[in-house]
Amino acid sequence: MAQRPIARPAELEHTPANCRAREMLARVGDKWSMYVIHVLSDAGTLRFNELRSRVDGISQRMLTVTLRGMERDGLVTRKVYPEVPPRVEYALTRLGATLRQLVGGLVEWSGAHLTQVDAARAAYDARNRRLAKPVPLGRPAPRQSRASAVAGF
Repeated sequence: MAQRPIARPAELEHTPANCRAREMLARVGDKWSMYVIHVLSDAGTLRFNELRSRVDGISQRMLTVTLRGMERDGLVTRKVYPEVPPRVEYALTRLGATLRQLVGGLVEWSGAHLTQVDAARAAYDARNRRLAKPVPLGRPAPRQSRASAVAGF
C-alpha cells in the first residue's frame, strides 16, 4: 500500500523566502545572540567589557563573533570613540529592539516553567534508568585532571 505524502505547512516548504527566514532564526535563536539581546534590552548601551561581564559564561572571542554578526544583521550598533584606549559601546538598533518583547517572553516562559521542565527531566531519567545527572544549561563544569579525578577531588 503506497503512503500518501504528508502535507507540510506553507511556511515549512522550501522557498527562497523561508531559507532566508531560517538564517535569521539561526541568528536570533542561537544561545549568545538571545542572551545579548536580553542584556542590551535591559541595560541600553554598554561597553564591551560591561556586556561581557553581564553575559555569563561567554568568552571574549565568542562575544566578539556574536556582536559582529548582530551588527552585520542590523541588530546592534557599535560606536567607537577616538580615545586612548579606544572606547567601544554597543546598543540595540530599532530593528534589534523589536526583538525585546519576543526574547523577554521566552525568558519569562523559561522562568515560569523551570519546575515543570525539571520534573519532566526527572521522569524521563527514571523511565530510562539513567543516573540523575543534571545537564548544565549554562557554562559547562570545568574538567578535572586525571590525577584529581582519581584522588576524588
